[in-house]
Amino acid sequence: MNKELFLAIESLEKEKGISKEVLFEALEVALISAYKRNFQSSPAVRVNIDRETGEIKVFSQLKVVEEVVSEQQEVGLYEARVYDPRCQVGDLVEMEVTPKEFGRIAAQTAKQVVIQRIREAERELIYESFVDRTEEVITGLVRRFEQRNVIFDLGRTEAVLPAEEQIPFERYRQGERVKALILDVKKTTKGPQIIVTRTSIAFLKRLFEMEVPEIYEGIVEIKAAAREAGHRSKLAVISTNKDIDPVGACVGPKGSRVQAISNELKGE
Repeated sequence: MNKELFLAIESLEKEKGISKEVLFEALEVALISAYKRNFQSSPAVRVNIDRETGEIKVFSQLKVVEEVVSEQQEVGLYEARVYDPRCQVGDLVEMEVTPKEFGRIAAQTAKQVVIQRIREAERELIYESFVDRTEEVITGLVRRFEQRNVIFDLGRTEAVLPAEEQIPFERYRQGERVKALILDVKKTTKGPQIIVTRTSIAFLKRLFEMEVPEIYEGIVEIKAAAREAGHRSKLAVISTNKDIDPVGACVGPKGSRVQAISNELKGE
């Protein structure tokens, strides 16, 4: 194996947390497929990568015959007995069959496997960073539109705002920053899929928690809420401190707090 690639595998274990053994095993499986694709061989092929030196060897089960017709699937009795003195014609013996030109194929395959594993590790990392953040408010950049869905750019990944989770009649512009609540995080073959909403009552409550310090600190509690997204909302609040007016805290000086939330919800 290329020394640079061998060192890259070791650095991936340190930097990305991808087990070196997992990478080697994945590479061995990929090399088996590569060998079968490029060389006619017996169905039983094994690839071994030396964990210390990176040396790659291919082993194949060959049938012992008197006269070899297919070098990829058969071996002569005399040559077979060098490996197994007790073998007879018709037996199967495992022998090294590493082709001279296999190094180039191995290098190409190794590169593909490493890139794929890096992508998988990054997807898993993103999934783990979002899976426990449901009902958390995030801010995304409107990136594009897919049918009626809006795709937000969250930096390392994207979030989907489905049509049914959008405030009625609300319009979005590319490059606009929009707040939304994480509704669900799903693991897919293409990476994590983050579903967000702007219509839920939970989103309304989180906006008040963000805008009203007394709610965030637990001094004012939201006892009930009702919402008709895009039109109107109602909250019932109570104060645990007799010196703090719960309604006044939510409304804010000159209505600044409730107005900020109304503006975020496009005048709701």
